[in-house]
Amino acid sequence: MPFIPHTDDDVGKMLAEIGAESVEDLFDEIPGELRIKSLDRVPEAVSEMEIARLMQDRSRMDAGALNFIGAGAYEHHVPAAVWEIATRGEFYTAYTPYQAEASQGTLQLIYEYQTMMTGLTGMEVSNASLYDGASALAEACLMAVRANRASKSRRILVAGALHPMYRQVAEVICAAQEIEFIDLPFCPEGGHSASQALDEYSGEDLTAVIVQQPNFFGVLEEVDAISDWARAQKALTIAVVNPTSLALLTPPGEWGAHGADIVCGEGQPLGIPLSSGGPYFGFLTTRLALVRQMPGRLVGRTVDLDGKRGFTLTLQAREQHIRRSKATSNICTNQGLMVTAATIYMSLLGAEGLARVAATAHRRTGELCAALCDLPGVERVFNRPFFHEVVVRLDRPIAPLLDMLAEQGVFGGLDLTASHPQLGNALLLCATETKSEADIVRYRDLLAEIIGQERAA
Repeated sequence: MPFIPHTDDDVGKMLAEIGAESVEDLFDEIPGELRIKSLDRVPEAVSEMEIARLMQDRSRMDAGALNFIGAGAYEHHVPAAVWEIATRGEFYTAYTPYQAEASQGTLQLIYEYQTMMTGLTGMEVSNASLYDGASALAEACLMAVRANRASKSRRILVAGALHPMYRQVAEVICAAQEIEFIDLPFCPEGGHSASQALDEYSGEDLTAVIVQQPNFFGVLEEVDAISDWARAQKALTIAVVNPTSLALLTPPGEWGAHGADIVCGEGQPLGIPLSSGGPYFGFLTTRLALVRQMPGRLVGRTVDLDGKRGFTLTLQAREQHIRRSKATSNICTNQGLMVTAATIYMSLLGAEGLARVAATAHRRTGELCAALCDLPGVERVFNRPFFHEVVVRLDRPIAPLLDMLAEQGVFGGLDLTASHPQLGNALLLCATETKSEADIVRYRDLLAEIIGQERAA
């Protein structure tokens, strides 16, 4: 909003009406030791003109680079029609659809979104989205604890190649619920969690098993074996997936003999541009038997007294919005505009178009990996199939190379040295359908030049 509507006089009148001396009095129930005295990293206030200039400068920093970074946020082509439609007033400023009689358009769009996501993941029911992929995983863990009444341990087994930030977010959110996360090691040759590693936990009380497909390294996991093993242990399978990959890969609902139980992930690849880290949205789908434990909102379809089709929020307790201590979810709203864009994106591309996007991204990543591994001192790390990310190892530190590439307008990938030091000088690369053969050649030539200069020095 461009201005703060309440003057000092307005505030004073409202405080007088409720018998408070100051705004600070409204928070007197919070113990002093829990209150922040100051926000040291928040800069001084600036004018509307100055903040507009600052945001313009920041936006220019996002443009112009040739990007080979993935790691959970992916650069895909977004048809112009997606945001042309999504930013129409009917969608762009639509209020949360609590009142069905005034929100049929919004509710129908969310219903269509839910239908598409269940089809993509092979599940039976979808919610109306969550904040982002990482918090969606945390919600999936909380849901698993509520749903798996056969387990009393609150222990969740985590495949070792799960996105490290997803792991951290899930642990922080679930810590107060006394949920224990147990990490499975990943295979140093394949970059996946070998099914044999599960044997150590056979017969133990486990609430759920988390597996990401493709995993953080872009590697394809042995999801059929993991899913079947989890069911044999009476544990739920939580799948973390890239929605674009599901245009080619077996959907989680068909993993193994019975499929996954809960599916979640980041919806950003579905028509949301890279924008300094967000906003994005998380998705979550599940089986009908677990629907009453599903977090977030759900839109259902019905008919009125005249037999006409209608849409409404359903299967949601009032506690979800008001009595927070009794709610089953940490969220009470969602990234509705992002879901709108994703629904339009999937509608425009269709199943065939999404499959072409996925296939082209996979092919380009293979070409990128082959081109870079032809250079001296560069080798592929893992030997298993991948989707559109791959890890390579170099014979020198990664950070200086990435800095030099960035100076030439190329974002060369994600340095894994800090998150996975056991891999050595490892670099996570990503290519999507937005990358051309010329882009790959440019990256290879620049890297070859930098390596050559360093060898000469």
